[in-house]
Amino acid sequence: MPEASIDTSTIKHTFTTWSWGDFAGLGLVLHVVLMIVMTLRIVSVQRNIGVSIAWVAVLYTLPLFGFIAYILLGEPMIGRRYRERVDQASLLMNDMARREHLVFDQGQDLLPLNYRGVSQIGTRWTGLGVFPDHKMQLLTESNAIFQSLIEDINAAQRIILMEFYIVYPKGQVLEVIEALSAAAERGVECHVLADSVGSFSFFNSSAHRTLERAGVFVHQSLPVGLFKTLFKRSDLRNHRKMVIIDEHIGYIGSFNLVDPRFFKQNKNVGQWIDVAIRTTSRHSISITMAMAKVIATDIGAENNDNLHALNQRVNSYTRRLYVMDPTINDLNSRVKVLGDHADYHKQPDIGSTSIIIPRMPVVEGVLAQLIPSAPQVTAHVIYNTLVTVVHRANKRIRITTPYFVPDEALSGALAIAAKRGVEVTLIVPEKVDSFLVQHASQACYQELLEAGVTIALFKGGLLHAKTVVIDDDYCLFGTVNIDQRSFYLNMEVSLAIYTPAMVAQVADCQEVYLQNCRYLGLEEWRQRHGAERLFDNVVRLFSPLL
Repeated sequence: MPEASIDTSTIKHTFTTWSWGDFAGLGLVLHVVLMIVMTLRIVSVQRNIGVSIAWVAVLYTLPLFGFIAYILLGEPMIGRRYRERVDQASLLMNDMARREHLVFDQGQDLLPLNYRGVSQIGTRWTGLGVFPDHKMQLLTESNAIFQSLIEDINAAQRIILMEFYIVYPKGQVLEVIEALSAAAERGVECHVLADSVGSFSFFNSSAHRTLERAGVFVHQSLPVGLFKTLFKRSDLRNHRKMVIIDEHIGYIGSFNLVDPRFFKQNKNVGQWIDVAIRTTSRHSISITMAMAKVIATDIGAENNDNLHALNQRVNSYTRRLYVMDPTINDLNSRVKVLGDHADYHKQPDIGSTSIIIPRMPVVEGVLAQLIPSAPQVTAHVIYNTLVTVVHRANKRIRITTPYFVPDEALSGALAIAAKRGVEVTLIVPEKVDSFLVQHASQACYQELLEAGVTIALFKGGLLHAKTVVIDDDYCLFGTVNIDQRSFYLNMEVSLAIYTPAMVAQVADCQEVYLQNCRYLGLEEWRQRHGAERLFDNVVRLFSPLL
């Protein structure tokens, strides 16, 4: 039987007889098929309707760009190997906790009945419950945060864990670098985990090399690269900001490791204004231990060497906590007062307005819960918690956030709360460092103003604090902006506070911010030019992607 042969002349004749119209027709068919396939993929995978509509709009408006953008950024793929290491690290930490009789999912029965369901949202997805009897103090100004942190580092005896989105080695940050180096040289185990993108300048600086020479373990969180982009989204970032010292002192808040006098001064938005909470506890299970668990898991998940080191550390761990009295009663005496005000922190050089905030006292007996979130790990736990507490608010809702780009459900919840008589106040910077976020945020204002929401535009700089106060007895405090990126894409962490005295400190800080705000009026907003409103609304279509 003769061998089969390919008639190349026939194939060549077929293509040479095709016209440009034939090729264009084939291209059109392929384009239509690809668009249909991508549309079906988007609507089947994306659970959020707004996100689906935004991606479909991008796909059909800019087909080639939309296709490439969705492949690279459309779905929150944190990476299979990274996810496996997260699971393994979490399992190691949970096994250690069981061996040492450390129960992290306790405390719901300590709460009033109306908050037990709210706290259960966090416990179900994170395994972290409510912990009692903390001493906490709100630090409202960068110099106070730096001084307190440096003194705690200088007093550290065993271990220091740091996790930041941005480390920017200028100004007082160099003093922290020096203190960390000295701690490592005297035998303290020091780890710094910093986001690869947010801390790009740090990883290319002499400060990074100084820490490593001193023996500090410096880890890049979610490193990026061209090859990595094919398997995971490069814009999923570690936005957490926490410090643990000797397992009983903790810091959490919006505060990156940056000196605001040197950071982003070319953006014409003033200095960044941040807050942090310093917390301690005598109990073996506490917020600080929960924070240490999160940081250790994050470090272990970064690579196989870290995971192996965590495995060895966990297997040799025995409870040796609280070798010194964890007290913050002396914090007031340690914080230097700025300016001529004996009872105030003063934020210097933040534009046209100086912010003076009364120094906050230590609050004892604080009941709180740590709520970390991460894509593909904890679902949308912080978003679900926030929407729940907004719906159950009875008297007031007050929010400070630098970036306000809510989805329809959250925006609607705030509007409904205002319509049912709840005092709803939104405090946002008058200027932010993102052009698109500014306009996407403005697209929400008219609906909220018409519902009775108060919108206060902060004039004293870029207000970077992320706080939510509900009534007089609940607060969310941490790293989460009111935008889709924080809720669905970034690794974030919030502290839920259930003690009225501590909630009052955050509310008092918000009150000072309000004294430096311009209130937006409904009539003023309605009188804007039609082109401005149209542009805001067009940008809002893409808000789920910002």
